[in-house]
Amino acid sequence: MIRYEQFTLDNGLKVFVHEDFSTPMAAVNILYNVGSRDEDEERTGFAHLFEHLMFGGSKNIPSYDIPVQNVGGENNAFTSPDITNYYITLPADNVETAFWLESDRMLSLSFDPNVLEVQRKVVIEEFKQRYLNQPYGDMWLKLRPLAYKEHPYRWATIGKDIEHIERATMDDVQNFFFRFYRPNNAVMVVAGAVKFNQIKELAKKWFDSIPAGAPYVRNIPREPLQTEARHLETSAAVPLNSLVKVFHMPGRYENGFYASDLISDILGRGKSSRLYQALLKDKPLFNSISASVTSSLDPGLLLIKGNLNPGISLEEADEAVKEVLHEMVLNGTTADEVTKVKNQTEATLAFSEVELLNRAMNLAFAANAGNVDWANDDAGIIRNLTKEDINEAARKVLKPENGSTLYYRAEA
Repeated sequence: MIRYEQFTLDNGLKVFVHEDFSTPMAAVNILYNVGSRDEDEERTGFAHLFEHLMFGGSKNIPSYDIPVQNVGGENNAFTSPDITNYYITLPADNVETAFWLESDRMLSLSFDPNVLEVQRKVVIEEFKQRYLNQPYGDMWLKLRPLAYKEHPYRWATIGKDIEHIERATMDDVQNFFFRFYRPNNAVMVVAGAVKFNQIKELAKKWFDSIPAGAPYVRNIPREPLQTEARHLETSAAVPLNSLVKVFHMPGRYENGFYASDLISDILGRGKSSRLYQALLKDKPLFNSISASVTSSLDPGLLLIKGNLNPGISLEEADEAVKEVLHEMVLNGTTADEVTKVKNQTEATLAFSEVELLNRAMNLAFAANAGNVDWANDDAGIIRNLTKEDINEAARKVLKPENGSTLYYRAEA
């Protein structure tokens, strides 16, 4: 149970405070309600570019990292299709440092052309290293537009085409900033050895004067129901043939999410999972195989990915995976499997909440999604799931016509 108190500033900034005096530290997390799904299809990669630009100096602070380091703190950020998240952990006695740093870059970036050029080059290099020059790195660049035809999840967070970042202008950057990086489009969580009234005073002092932006009303097309199986083949200089299958499933806070998540665990979490037992231990077709979910806010994907052993064809491996999935759809799971994955997932949740920053992030994610109390609902949802719930989800999610398959061939 993550305890919290909350308030909202006049400019719309929502603030949540989680007091925990068992630690001398504080975590300050600011989540902006913008991800790659909010981008123009002809200007993709901007949310990720801004993750970098926000560290390049703001209106009154030329260097963001040095003040954080000077007070014994650490900071970082990440971008997803749904959000952009910035966080600082530092001694609670120095928490005000995080407030004046974050408020200054929320007020305005420096918009220095040199900073834009530097970060543009960093992002372009990251695109090349992580997505183009790394084995299987372009998997999601090919898989997303196969699985999604209307929803902007069809492009990766890094962007649809690196040219979009190469030709980004300063006007593009400023328009994106003042549209999305506004207090009324953000959630702030402060956790640790802090008092609610202290944080309320600091928030008013440092953030109250920042003007709100125009309300952002998201208007994203819903992905149509997939009615036939999709298939794509590609090849590259990779070590082994790789098979990837994805199936549409509910979004992170939607009904059915955890039932689908537990299906992925039964199929591919650890050495006792069905795919491992059937296709590595009993019949060694794969060198490795796993299952996971994307956990996106809008309907996401259940992913099965495996690298094949030498000499095994992708067609043979695909048929073997289909047999495992068909067996689960036809006969369902077992009580022992359900108990095991429920216990594993509850333990993972409990362990994640040991970390102060994780608690802050969980509050921020849930608040941004629409209800901060969802941060405390996960364990109860998992505990109440039945074998029948999971079997019903398997029948819905693992249907062949709901899936897309990528054959990634290793070039000779």
